[in-house]
Amino acid sequence: MNILRFSDLCAQGKARNQRVFIRADLNVPQDDAGNITEDTRIRASIPAIRMALDAGAAVMVTSHLGRPTEGEFKPEDSLAPVAKRMAELMGRDVPLVANWVDGVQVAPGQIVLLENCRLNVGEKKNKEELARKMAALCDIFVNDAFGTAHRAEGTTYGIAQFAPIACAGPLLSAEIDALTKALAQPQRPLSAIVAGSKVSTKLTILQSLADKVDQLIVGGGIANTFMLAAGLPIGKSLAEPDLLDAAKAVMAAMKARGAEVPIPTDVVVAKTFAADAPATVKAATDVAADDMILDIGPETAARLAAQLKSAGTIVWNGPVGVFEFAAFENGTKQLAKAIAESSAFSIAGGGDTLAAIAKYGIDKQVGYISTGGGAFLEVLEGKKLPAFDILEQRAAASV
Repeated sequence: MNILRFSDLCAQGKARNQRVFIRADLNVPQDDAGNITEDTRIRASIPAIRMALDAGAAVMVTSHLGRPTEGEFKPEDSLAPVAKRMAELMGRDVPLVANWVDGVQVAPGQIVLLENCRLNVGEKKNKEELARKMAALCDIFVNDAFGTAHRAEGTTYGIAQFAPIACAGPLLSAEIDALTKALAQPQRPLSAIVAGSKVSTKLTILQSLADKVDQLIVGGGIANTFMLAAGLPIGKSLAEPDLLDAAKAVMAAMKARGAEVPIPTDVVVAKTFAADAPATVKAATDVAADDMILDIGPETAARLAAQLKSAGTIVWNGPVGVFEFAAFENGTKQLAKAIAESSAFSIAGGGDTLAAIAKYGIDKQVGYISTGGGAFLEVLEGKKLPAFDILEQRAAASV
């Protein structure tokens, strides 16, 4: 993907004394009192900011937080807690600026945090008037927010159209590089794990990957639908019978390419969906009418783990069982361990996947952990993300 990179501009001295506008993803979780409960996104934004300051730029940073109503400020929508935490992490003052669209005072070597960008009227619908005003604030626009790269909004797309220079920050660049390595130029065999409660929410991903991957491991409720399509009993397990033809089509597409969707040969079942429900391992052919499948069985987990260890590239989105319950976590735990031990380049994304990575302590063994949920899924679907598209357009125009 041909884009301008902020790191290159800084290395060439092109950011010195320039007004740099960074779109970060600072949409952090907060408790009822407004305290930040997890600051990973703030930490992830710091390298781009330090890069700009070290290059001698005047730095403006903004982000959305939550879903505010445009033009209607409420205290709970403020980035004030983010400014406080950012100041602590950077060891310097980070002033918060409200009503900034018509002008911002910031000098080289200084940083200001611009209040929640979604408070600006026209942000969500990418109104040109707003985009042009924001673009006039800066010499260089830096998109470093992969989590919003699938949205064509004022601060993710419009400003990139009209800013003198538009480029990707280090976080966005790393996402692009990892996704390119995993999907556009993968080492074979390419294995993908796609799990979740419903086929319908990930059908387009499954269809897109069926044309690319050598092995498509399905888990959770998705696996139940595929088992049903393969003629296996699933009892009262979560599934979507109306999508059996779609599941069969994915399996047929994979088989036609000499690839496969491995169907579980054993499963872990319970009579109720509860953490303390007695767990029973059964052959996939022996699931009773009142059984609920809550995990893949040990034989299936061992077979899939062995295949993952010999993969060249692994894309992981979703746990394969109810890993939050100890009795039904073995499948996800074994696959996570296999990914950690594999020499394959691995990329993982999605909230539940990140929770599993944290639970099993394998974050250092995963090749790249994506910071965007919806954006990551849209890339897996084969979609061109708006933020990538406009940065490519601007790079092509600058040649």
